[in-house]
Parts: sequence; structure tokens; C-alpha cells
Amino acid sequence: MFGSKEQYDERFATIYKYDGKGPGTTYVLVDKATGVEYLYIRGGDGSSGLTMLAGPDGRPLVNEAFRRG
Repeated sequence: MFGSKEQYDERFATIYKYDGKGPGTTYVLVDKATGVEYLYIRGGDGSSGLTMLAGPDGRPLVNEAFRRG
């Protein structure tokens, strides 16, 4: 999707990482261009999932500290 790690790093930042007691890892990523936050879970068996974080109204959570305008 991004072609290289540098292109990915330019667009996304990891703002939270949790290595639980199980084999998986949980991340909260933020899109530096839009400020939208995403939950990414990587399982120890190679599975993974990505979803946009939403507020109570269903709209995307926007981290204003990262939003480019």
C-alpha cells in the first residue's frame, strides 16, 4: 500500500502499543494527514485486524495534535 517503511512512517504514527500476556500486540495508530485514529491488533498466529476508532456519535476519532490542515 505504501511501498516502503519510510512512506508508512511519513503517514502514520504509533501513539500506543500494548504487549499483553498473550501472543498478540495492540496498537493505536494515527494518520498524520487526517488525525484519524485506528486500532490495529496483530495476533501471535499471524492474524491481524484494523479498524477506525469512532466516538459515541459514530464519527471518526480525530487527534488534533497530528492533524495537518
